Amino acid sequence: MYEWFISRRYLRAKHRHGFISLISFISVIGVAVGVIALIVVLAVYAGFTNGLRDQIVGVNSHIVVQHFGGPIADYRQIREEILDVAPVVGATPYLYTQTLLTGPDGGSGIVLRGIEPETASGVLSLAKQMKSGALPDLNNREGGAAPIILGQQLAQQMRVEPGDGLRLISPSGPLTPMGVIPKIKTCRVVGIFSTGMSEYDSSLAYMSLTDTQHFLGLGDVAHGIEVAVPTSDLTRADAIGAAIAQKLGPGFVAKDWMSMNQNLFAAFKLEKIGMFIALTMIILVAALNIISALVMVVMEKTRDIAILKSMGATSASIMKIFFLQGMVIAMTGTILGVAGGLGLCELLSRYHFIELPVGVYPMTTLPIKILPWDVTIIAVASIIITLSATLYPSWKASRVAPAEMLS
Repeated sequence: MYEWFISRRYLRAKHRHGFISLISFISVIGVAVGVIALIVVLAVYAGFTNGLRDQIVGVNSHIVVQHFGGPIADYRQIREEILDVAPVVGATPYLYTQTLLTGPDGGSGIVLRGIEPETASGVLSLAKQMKSGALPDLNNREGGAAPIILGQQLAQQMRVEPGDGLRLISPSGPLTPMGVIPKIKTCRVVGIFSTGMSEYDSSLAYMSLTDTQHFLGLGDVAHGIEVAVPTSDLTRADAIGAAIAQKLGPGFVAKDWMSMNQNLFAAFKLEKIGMFIALTMIILVAALNIISALVMVVMEKTRDIAILKSMGATSASIMKIFFLQGMVIAMTGTILGVAGGLGLCELLSRYHFIELPVGVYPMTTLPIKILPWDVTIIAVASIIITLSATLYPSWKASRVAPAEMLS
């Protein structure tokens, strides 16, 4: 194909004006920098989204099953029915309430969750998040005080350590002629956990399901059942939840982690799209440089084009020559950008150059997760934009009239 041969000669040739070669080089660098920026930024967004998702589902489970009528009395039987639904891998009952925790140095409003230590380890990530103590310690009632596990920031705020005593106070006590008498329960700290998310570590506490039932005076019931599915099926949690609700019958509802946090993840998705559009402008600027470089090459090679046409070259062949020249610039920049972006992501994920403030983000270092689909979209978008930039100069070259140039 002689068009490819001539195109390569034009790329290797020293131009009469060195400025044309400089613009071509800047075009390649511009495309590469744009692609690198897109790959790294979207990889960081994916890392943040996945890290936040893991933290949220580790505390709140993948699916929550509740009953419209209120607490579930036969929660043990319901749990067994849920475990029969594929691909569910774990289920545990829970109680949830807001209460007041007091100690020698003051008090704090908290969210108290009652769990079954035996079944919760298969659903929640609490066992992995323990800094001291363990989940089975919630069943250890030495001294008569109810065992309780606190978030790390909450424990620091209350100035307590494992073994210290605290009191739970509930405003929903029995009604007497003197008014409502608050319920008070003595507790003993048996463990401290850290999720890495301040809103959980500063306000969340766990107690055994039995002790929570006694504290709230509810009897042998549960507010709902938390369900875990395999990590590979997280995106199908809504369909699995619908299957669970259908199996349990009318009156039951299953909420998946996506619907419970849809506003948060919708905001992440919108920011990701916005960053993609903004950083694509770098590639557009590089594409304009490609147009400038090719237009100047066409102006420099008008006599060559006229000679080729007088020898029988068609307008389509002339257009192809300059299109191929622009394609080499575009492909070179895109390939360098993809290689540089993937390499930079590998360095950031392996050596952790950038550290994040503890207590502000749920992770300590910059999270990186490369999604093949994102890289593919970036590469395709870069190629389409840069190849589009070659169309006008190539068409302009094909319109050169031999008689005018050679006269």
